[in-house]
Amino acid sequence: MKKIAIIGGGNLGTAIAEGLISNGFAAPEHIMVTKRNVSTVRSLQDSGVVVSSDNNAAVRFADVVILAVKPFQVKDVVANISSEFVQGKHCLVSVVTGVLISEIQELIPETIPIFRAMPNTAIAIRQSMTCICHSNANVELVNYIREMFDQLGRSVTIEEKLMDASTVLGACGTAFAMRYIRANIQGGIEIGFDANTASLIAAQTVKGAAELLLQRHTHPEQEIDKVTTPKGCTIAGLNEMEHMGFSSSLIKGIVASYRKIGE
Repeated sequence: MKKIAIIGGGNLGTAIAEGLISNGFAAPEHIMVTKRNVSTVRSLQDSGVVVSSDNNAAVRFADVVILAVKPFQVKDVVANISSEFVQGKHCLVSVVTGVLISEIQELIPETIPIFRAMPNTAIAIRQSMTCICHSNANVELVNYIREMFDQLGRSVTIEEKLMDASTVLGACGTAFAMRYIRANIQGGIEIGFDANTASLIAAQTVKGAAELLLQRHTHPEQEIDKVTTPKGCTIAGLNEMEHMGFSSSLIKGIVASYRKIGE
């Protein structure tokens, strides 16, 4: 079993460690988490995870090194641990937003496999959609990293040039979905539900709709057709939303976010 070091014990790093342990992907003693103030990750230590403030020791401990620090910290952190990487032993997985594989590779003397992974906030409940790209990795290692992130939700391998787009669709997309749910709740209240009941109905309905697509591998229009009867209330509502620019505004929002991230 590979040993895993997580450099950065913040919310994301902690969520990864907890998820890998919860699903039995890694034993607690095979995970090491580093943070300057180790007292803030005491719960991980209590569960058997090795906790330290020594990043270099973490690299020596591990086979897989997950970089979970702030973007402005990457250069200093990687430069300080770069001499610890051993070709044929280590791989580095960065979950840092906006930092290219080539930028990380320049800081490491050895040509080791490097991955970029873009999870979203649902990683906290192990329901993330994680997009992954890589360099210098063989099929076996790619499958291992995919399997690791599948413990935390679902994953897909993409080209690095699509990582910004994946941020918009998979990370910003969480906020877009929340805004739809919020509007659904507001509409539910207007037609008679109390806020708590409207929230439950809206959230569970969206969850169920997503699961239909994930489990059946169908197109959304196929599922829409099943609930739209001639002269029915569903098609009346859908058409009104489209008249008001529902799909168009969503598409424009996605494109606006993508343009912003590229600035």
